[in-house]
Amino acid sequence: MNYNDTVNWMFKQLPMYQNQGKSAYKVDLSNIKRLSNHLNNPHLKFKSIHVAGTNGKGSTSHMLASILQEAGYKVGLYTSPHLRDFRERIKINGNDVSKQFVIGFVKRNFNFFQNNSLSFFEMTVGMAFDYFAQKKVDIAIVEVGLGGRLDSTNIITPEVSVITNIGFDHVTFLGDTYQKIATEKAGIIKQDVPVVIGETHEKTKDVFNDIAKQNESSIYFADQLVDKTYSSDLKGSYQSRNIKTALQAIHVLMQTTNFKVSEAHIKKGLNHVVFNTGLKGRWQILQEKPKVICDTAHNKEGLSYVMNQLQKEYFKTLHFVFGVVKDKDLDAILPLLPKQAVYYFCKPNVARGLDVETLKSVFIKNGFSGHAYQSVNEAFDTAKSNASKDDVIYVGGSTFVVAEII
Repeated sequence: MNYNDTVNWMFKQLPMYQNQGKSAYKVDLSNIKRLSNHLNNPHLKFKSIHVAGTNGKGSTSHMLASILQEAGYKVGLYTSPHLRDFRERIKINGNDVSKQFVIGFVKRNFNFFQNNSLSFFEMTVGMAFDYFAQKKVDIAIVEVGLGGRLDSTNIITPEVSVITNIGFDHVTFLGDTYQKIATEKAGIIKQDVPVVIGETHEKTKDVFNDIAKQNESSIYFADQLVDKTYSSDLKGSYQSRNIKTALQAIHVLMQTTNFKVSEAHIKKGLNHVVFNTGLKGRWQILQEKPKVICDTAHNKEGLSYVMNQLQKEYFKTLHFVFGVVKDKDLDAILPLLPKQAVYYFCKPNVARGLDVETLKSVFIKNGFSGHAYQSVNEAFDTAKSNASKDDVIYVGGSTFVVAEII
């Protein structure tokens, strides 16, 4: 198989949450443990920082990687989902894993994958850990895919665990209260491993404190400890929270290990996140006149931050290219979205994408105005055609929508 054949097989032949949703969610870690043993346990051969959270874990992971790269370390970075190319999920010092490695990994382990019915996510985690071990990274930043306790990445014992925040997302899997969701995400807290919490909330603070105490883990609430401000090339106003989380994690890493990071490394790392890691889709400005902004925020908490920043933009007319997946809680996000905008409804090109006419109907019933389009690109092209140079076009609602226009 060539690279395209290999990736298509991974996507189409095995369950994957990104496309299918609940049917791809596994309820234990037996498969990933079996795969890791088959691969000679690569996760034991490199140091790591484990990052979970409802929002901000991707940005925080990329910030950590960028800072450590500036400090001269060889840094692995595992994140999900990807926007354009599968290889974006697995990087070392900002460089995607090679096509040859992807092909070779699947070819070598093809029979094992089939015989054990591994999920897309389990295969990908195994691939990342094997790659980081073979390339002898100094440290890997490993982002949780979903939840924490039962996530396939949760076989590592990191130097520091990080939980950015807690919000309502994936409630079908993680629970329908802040406390239940926090308990699932706190599942990444390991015995004697310090944990950094990005944002303090009364409904979850006790959960984190109790689980940290059970594991004899030092716990740090970044928003209460970091008072210095830093600039970043990630321009979303919400990034200030992620910066504090990343800074506290770096401070803890230096306190508990031999890693050395200077103030200059921190400043340069935060201001070169995109250049160092290739991160896209976080308040990304694609052009000016008209100004085109895209952001992957897709749940209540994430969209609330982004919408607040969007309302501070100057524009004559706001054009909104918007699509979501089927399991999105529209009742929760509709109140956050501006009604004084022209909407271009679309369906992202994945099986989980919500039918565009259904999406349009819900919005129209709630006082919004706009039209449905057959694809994301048709919606985006129409918005660009309709917009004047003093308008703003916002593209979002789903990571998959953003992926199709970047």
